[in-house]
Amino acid sequence: MTTTHSVTHDPKAGEDEAVVAPNQRDDSITTPPWIYAVLLVGLFLVVIPFVWMLISSFKPEAEVRAVPPTWWPETLTLDNYDRLFTQLDFPTYFMNSVIVALSVTVGNVVFCSMLGYALAKLSFPGKKLMFVIVLGTLMVPGVVTFIPLFVLTTKMGLSNTLIGMILPFMAAPFGVFLMRQYISALPDELIQAARIDGAGELRIFASVILPLCGPALATLGILTFLGSWNNFLWPLVVAQTEDKYTLPVALALYAVGQNATQYGLLLAGSVVVVIPVLVLFLFLQRHIMQGIAMTGIK
Repeated sequence: MTTTHSVTHDPKAGEDEAVVAPNQRDDSITTPPWIYAVLLVGLFLVVIPFVWMLISSFKPEAEVRAVPPTWWPETLTLDNYDRLFTQLDFPTYFMNSVIVALSVTVGNVVFCSMLGYALAKLSFPGKKLMFVIVLGTLMVPGVVTFIPLFVLTTKMGLSNTLIGMILPFMAAPFGVFLMRQYISALPDELIQAARIDGAGELRIFASVILPLCGPALATLGILTFLGSWNNFLWPLVVAQTEDKYTLPVALALYAVGQNATQYGLLLAGSVVVVIPVLVLFLFLQRHIMQGIAMTGIK
């Protein structure tokens, strides 16, 4: 690899003397072909299960169970999707999933950003201890708190309600940590200027901080929505009647029967579950990448 240099004259030196400085950008650097090959293999391994799921959702049940499995369906059919929308109370399950996922996402975006702002820019007694507690909760597996959380939810009379699925996850420790790290990198001069102008903390948060947190909020939103949308265990325990089932719970209970699993129905339902998350990610992709890149650890 060769490095090009530019010649600049030093005014303090003689006319014939020059200072050699390396260029900041070297266009001769190229990426080795094997890196692209590794990335293509990784992309193939990640994408191929989803492609097979989409194609197999249009296969008859017998063809889905065929051994060896076929790649392209010999007979295209919409029977799996027809059963999904007619055999199951799909609108109810879908709306339950939407309500729970959106509520949890909005709650995390609002409360995690508030807590992140307080931990990053405000001074109050116990601030460092509170941040240590947040970091500590990140290390605790969710299974450890599952039973106490269920007992508290039942004692509060929130079992078999959508609120019982939403309330325990309104502010996740990871969201607080993410927002705190991002807001810490924002200049303090903006907040001080707003305080000089007479703005209160709530107005500073809403008018100054939030508009600057677009990438971090997009990252937090998509990660929270994805986790809540695909959550299975907690809705399964809390929901006790069919009208409170979310889509993953309904698919697991109806597609996976006691005698045999209806793989075609399960694949069609999985496609429907994946589509909203995929669409959301495509819309917020630029903000998500920017948020991940700009959120540093101080």
